[in-house]
Amino acid sequence: MVTDLDRSARQSDLLQVHQRLPTSGARRVTTFELDSRLYLAVPQLAADVPGQPPHMNGGNSDVETIVYQWSNGQFIEAQRLAVPGGEDVAYFRIGEAEFLATASIRTGHGPYDLNVKSGIYRRHTNTWTLDQQIPTFAAKQCYPFGFEGRHFLALAQGVTLPNVEARHPRTSRILEWNGSRFSDFQSLEGQWGYGWEFFELSGQRYLAYADHTSASLLYRWNGERFVAFQTFAEQGGRAFEFFATEGSAWLAFANLTGESTLYRWNGQQFTPHQTLGGPGGREFEVFEKDGKLYLVRVCFIQGTPAAPKTDLLSQIYCWEAGHFVKLQDFETWGGTDARAFQADGHVYLAVSNSLSPELRFRQDTIIYRLTR
Repeated sequence: MVTDLDRSARQSDLLQVHQRLPTSGARRVTTFELDSRLYLAVPQLAADVPGQPPHMNGGNSDVETIVYQWSNGQFIEAQRLAVPGGEDVAYFRIGEAEFLATASIRTGHGPYDLNVKSGIYRRHTNTWTLDQQIPTFAAKQCYPFGFEGRHFLALAQGVTLPNVEARHPRTSRILEWNGSRFSDFQSLEGQWGYGWEFFELSGQRYLAYADHTSASLLYRWNGERFVAFQTFAEQGGRAFEFFATEGSAWLAFANLTGESTLYRWNGQQFTPHQTLGGPGGREFEVFEKDGKLYLVRVCFIQGTPAAPKTDLLSQIYCWEAGHFVKLQDFETWGGTDARAFQADGHVYLAVSNSLSPELRFRQDTIIYRLTR
């Protein structure tokens, strides 16, 4: 039996709590720099409604994304953006222009509308202002990438629920920058999208796509569009993470309902190499510190949305002799994301938590400092 004392001891080995941010239903931790200053953006899904029975799909989703600035060794609030049902925020540049793309899953506080206009904000005179709104349906990730001077924004979206009407485009899709705004480029078949990962390998361009009820696929660019190349799972997909080390290419795949798995490129396709834990996987973060490679697996829930277990153990691994070796577990509460960053000569890990054990959205996002 794992006791609270055991968990605290393991957590203190590598991670030391540095700061707690009072967030609500936090779904992402995105760091970026502007004018040599470090920022952190945290989209929020919902806020608790007094008197409303607890439920992971309840709450008031007419909330905001919080943008923090690093100052004197802490994050302080700098600005709030109107992002209802916030699931994601991504920073990117096109030329000298700076943008924050957001993904909204819904609006309202019961009943809810999953047909939302997800916003793209542009930096003007030290503030973020709304630049474009994109019709989305249960959007969960906005993912900017590009090549050969072209700029794309991939949207993972959709759900397959009874009595839910899609008035906006219902499947996941890719948009392209036309010089002044993003417009539709390619629609995929994904019905319940969650995440993307773009990378180049052996002279080819690939885009990995994770989906909950449709196949999680690796797409390859054929010169005109992305075409299906390899299937990883038929359901439960949440995220991919690509990296290269020891002369090989690797792709980690997080699956909420099955095994999270590390795959190795064999020259033709990715093949299973190592299991990275059972059900609950939501997101990965790969980073280096002092010449060592680390991987964080963030766990979300186990069970069903009607009765989920949110207080789970997530993991930190270190790369050793061709495998990831688990260094320790650490507690998360409806964990959704992790992001490593450097500041003031230290390495930190931001972890977003979205649900308390009592299924309330008010749960801190935690900034840890790596102690070794």
